[in-house]
Amino acid sequence: MSQKLLFIYNADSGIRNAIVDVAHKVLSPSTYSCSLCQLTHGALSEKKVWQKFREDLEAKGTRLEFLHKDEFGKKYRSKFGHKFTYPIVLIEGNSGFEILVRTQELETLETAQNLINVVKERI
Repeated sequence: MSQKLLFIYNADSGIRNAIVDVAHKVLSPSTYSCSLCQLTHGALSEKKVWQKFREDLEAKGTRLEFLHKDEFGKKYRSKFGHKFTYPIVLIEGNSGFEILVRTQELETLETAQNLINVVKERI
């Protein structure tokens, strides 16, 4: 089985939430609550360096899943019984999901390249 990474954003899904998030990121980036989104996306699209890294991982057989916290809760929380803080990066292990990059660490990273380096070191 190929490796699976889950990236869970500290935001809820849906068009309305996306619009509010974009506005918040543009108007008040210092108070925006999803450091994962800030690292991987600009105001309107995925950052090129992150997109290339993601595509390279997938080409090598790593499965990636990107979820908003409400989607993760619906799909996995009852199955694994974990409570996580968001954003977070998880890796699928033999006994469920293990933390690859904690919320607090994501908040200290300054660029998409910093995140890429951390993920590369740990997988």
